Amino acid sequence: MGGCLSGDLKGGKQAIGGGVHGRSTMNNDTGHNEAIHHFYRVRGHSPLFTQIELSLSASNLRDLDITSKSDPMAVLYVKKMDGTLEELGRTEVILNSLNPAWIDKIHVAYQFEIVQNLVFHVYDVDTKYHNIPVKALNLNEQDFLGETTCVLSEIVTKSNRTLTLNLHGKNGPGGSRNFGALTVHAEETFLSRITVEMKLCCSQLDNVDMFSKSDPFLRISRQTEDGNHVPIYKTEVINNNLNPVWRPLYLSMQQFGSKDDPLLIECFDFNSNGNHVLIGQLHKSVSELEKLHKDRSGANLILPSHRGQEKVLKGQLFVDQFIEKEHFSFLDYISSGFEINFMVAIDFTASNGTPRNQDSLHYIDPSGRLNSYQQAIMEVGEVIQFYDSDRRFPAWGFGGRTYDGTLSHCFNLNGTNAYEVEGVQGIMAAYASALHNVTLAGPTLFSHVISMAAQMASQATSNGITKYFVLLIITDGVLTDIQETMDALVRASDLPLSILIVGVGNADFKQMEVLDADGRRLESSTGRVATRDIVQFVPMQEVHSKSCGQISVVQALLEELPGQFLTYMRSRNIKPLHLVFVSCASLHASVEEQITALKIELLQEVHGSKAKETSWNYANEPLALEVLTHNILASFKLPKLVYNGTSDLEDHLAHYHHHMNILGDGEHTVTEMVEFLVLDHLTAYNAIFNSPIMRMTKMVVVTFCMMVEFSMPTRKG
Repeated sequence: MGGCLSGDLKGGKQAIGGGVHGRSTMNNDTGHNEAIHHFYRVRGHSPLFTQIELSLSASNLRDLDITSKSDPMAVLYVKKMDGTLEELGRTEVILNSLNPAWIDKIHVAYQFEIVQNLVFHVYDVDTKYHNIPVKALNLNEQDFLGETTCVLSEIVTKSNRTLTLNLHGKNGPGGSRNFGALTVHAEETFLSRITVEMKLCCSQLDNVDMFSKSDPFLRISRQTEDGNHVPIYKTEVINNNLNPVWRPLYLSMQQFGSKDDPLLIECFDFNSNGNHVLIGQLHKSVSELEKLHKDRSGANLILPSHRGQEKVLKGQLFVDQFIEKEHFSFLDYISSGFEINFMVAIDFTASNGTPRNQDSLHYIDPSGRLNSYQQAIMEVGEVIQFYDSDRRFPAWGFGGRTYDGTLSHCFNLNGTNAYEVEGVQGIMAAYASALHNVTLAGPTLFSHVISMAAQMASQATSNGITKYFVLLIITDGVLTDIQETMDALVRASDLPLSILIVGVGNADFKQMEVLDADGRRLESSTGRVATRDIVQFVPMQEVHSKSCGQISVVQALLEELPGQFLTYMRSRNIKPLHLVFVSCASLHASVEEQITALKIELLQEVHGSKAKETSWNYANEPLALEVLTHNILASFKLPKLVYNGTSDLEDHLAHYHHHMNILGDGEHTVTEMVEFLVLDHLTAYNAIFNSPIMRMTKMVVVTFCMMVEFSMPTRKG
């Protein structure tokens, strides 16, 4: 196997897979995107599907390089009904290999009722592009190695879920030329919060280099049901070291399966030509690696021979650190009531053109046809308001002369002292009004609005408010304070803030791509490196272009937000807002005591420590309670339960207490069913009211579920 490459120029020596640099892939930071899926699901647009993870490998690829071997990368498309190809994902680039086994997986939503035609392309990536993130590579500039097609159901219906396909040229199968073969292995993914952080090291490795010491790296593979191995992680290379200590690695349960499943751990000596030499290997499960850590002992590497015999080596593997962590997903935070607040900034610089002229990006068409900014506000607004907690947006303009003739790079869009507007229509109204009262000027400066957004995020953090902020900047792309903007972004990278830049018009957006520093971190003028990536750039023209596979606006906008959000939360060890009924429900307390304790805890959380149970009031959201109780009854065919918002809830529910005891479907425990009810009906509230979860709704659902007797087994009900 060749060296793995994922976007920086290190000659394939960097780590890849398994959540490099502390980012766990188990929460779908890549592949399946929870934010996108949740957006569609709540609107009833999401069909039943199963998430499938595809592992790719190839053999006998064509060698198009003169002095070395090809550097292959695979790209997966799905062929749509109109014949166009929509890209689903790319693997990493593997250096100097004609038989690559890619580590990066590609996620596909398998829908059994739809014929999903998959198209695989394999490219040889030119060396001069090795410092570019794979998703930013222009495929037209790479050498084509071959393609193949299949239907997704062909893979998943195989007994071992593995399918090997012959590659062919662009003219289709046939001909005498051998393009090699592509093997696809499918596994159903599952959500798991469990992540293992390990720090591995070796001692007294054999030296297999002639003029220097070995350059070791580890490759970790999971065994499939048919006995083959699928690589899931590769460490970085340690140069000239027989006692290497690698950076911590992160593996999710989704990647390694059960803690008792064996993993193949191979230690190689890195060679730039791709011919890595096996130093030794061993089979250990995660549980066994944990035991090595606890016992502070090592495990000897083994070198297999062609005769089936094994040579036990003096080199040993040690586990210096083993931490089992619980990592929450993006939806864990959102469904717990975690608040996201969006802010909007609109470009009023002269480069947009005079609003009175029809060729201006700000031209208001009397016929009602939306200009580029209005279209972006409407399309983007539909997405961002879905995840905004109160749908009140701080809205600013920049680069224009305001009502009093002052040039401002951050002014309130509505022309008043209040910077917030109500919903998307409020943004549209404030924007239209500003065009009549603001003179387009310049230059284009982002640093002011970014600093304003950062100030709001900083104030919330200082006051202990658990919110996450997203600043949406809509611009025509001609930026004049690039360094000041980078400085502001680096400072803001420590805050609960993401920057979403939407480009409109036909301008050159290369500056925006610099700010969207995929694969590397921004650096300020003082040399400080950003704590994390907080910028995402979306050119609306490309989103609407058929040549890009008609990427949906939703997908383009939410592509990176969950990952940026989770990176911040995990780095600060911030957990989702707790589901209070778990913490206050005692198996030994009566139902009445549990409810009383719940009331007091919730009231104290909302109103302060002096709140008492007598302050409880259900009248805030009687309609929400009616909907939620109706859904619970409909789900489990319990007698009709109507709450009119006036009588005491405990007395009202007491008449139905015996019905709650049979809650369940005969297969799940009562505790699991309670958890299902809470999650499912918070989602139901979203769907019906088209707004985020309110704290009062959580109180109602939790109180209702408290009537369940947690300790009893379920019966068919």
